[in-house]
Amino acid sequence: MEFGLQINGPDLVQTRDIAQAAEALGFRTVYFPDHLVLEGPERQAQGTPAYDPMVQAAVVAVATKRIRVGQLVLCNLFRHPAITARSIATIDELSNGRAVLGLGSGWTETEFTMTGIDFPPIGPRLRMLDEALTCIRGLWGDAPFSFEGEFYRFREASLTPRPVQRPHPPIILGGSGKGLLRIAAKHADVVNIVSETGKQGYISIAEAAKLTDDSFREKIRFLHGEAAAAGRDPKTVRPSGMIATIAVSDSREDAQGMATAIGGMFGVPADFILSSPLFLIGAAEDLVTELRRREREWGLGEAIIAGQYTLETLERFGREVMPHLMRA
Repeated sequence: MEFGLQINGPDLVQTRDIAQAAEALGFRTVYFPDHLVLEGPERQAQGTPAYDPMVQAAVVAVATKRIRVGQLVLCNLFRHPAITARSIATIDELSNGRAVLGLGSGWTETEFTMTGIDFPPIGPRLRMLDEALTCIRGLWGDAPFSFEGEFYRFREASLTPRPVQRPHPPIILGGSGKGLLRIAAKHADVVNIVSETGKQGYISIAEAAKLTDDSFREKIRFLHGEAAAAGRDPKTVRPSGMIATIAVSDSREDAQGMATAIGGMFGVPADFILSSPLFLIGAAEDLVTELRRREREWGLGEAIIAGQYTLETLERFGREVMPHLMRA
């Protein structure tokens, strides 16, 4: 299993330091969100700065040597595909082939309302995402690229630099609905499965509660079925899971207490917290067992730690859990 870390909120110096610590602990990829305003569940403002994820990626690319650098995920509505293609290719060159393209349809309605940026319904957004991925991959090819689509048009376009990684950097998409999973089945190397946000435009606790062990596995089955229908080997589309809250406890009793406290904040029982794919709370040996189960039963190839965490938590997780699960 591989491990990723989403860095969300710290200033650029802290971001650099966290990324270097993550690299030393063996994390495979560091990701950055792409928002103009950061929201928690039920549109709750987080009150943390929303830095430019391209600048963050460049800072980390220079400050590290091995860890991959990407976004989880870039908002397709914020940039034309040509701009995205150029930026990721630049980061790939800067990092000597460590860039990851993460791209999504956009979902945080608040940031569009406050800026006036167009925010189409989910259907057009998904079609735009599909076209954008086709265009970015085409622009990264060796031949001049032409395309005539519903949203984007190119005529003999040839952009440099091209990515160091050939044919292109790994592509990760994030989402949960069938429309997104169909697009991922066509384009993605990794799919980060999270609770649905695209239709409602915010993180809903009710929707998060629908992401259960059974529904997660069903989404993976659907994804792999769509990949096969698209002529791809389903094994080449790896499922990824985001862990919104992580805690390494000293005992199972402590874990139960943590889950009860967190459940109280969200209005759900402790058992839901302990069984949800979005949470990982327990003693180190129990976390190893649970992640092995997710890898075995879901085919989970990557676990991404996100949300609020401390460097102490990361270091403990890196020492006590990750070495038992990382690939040689």
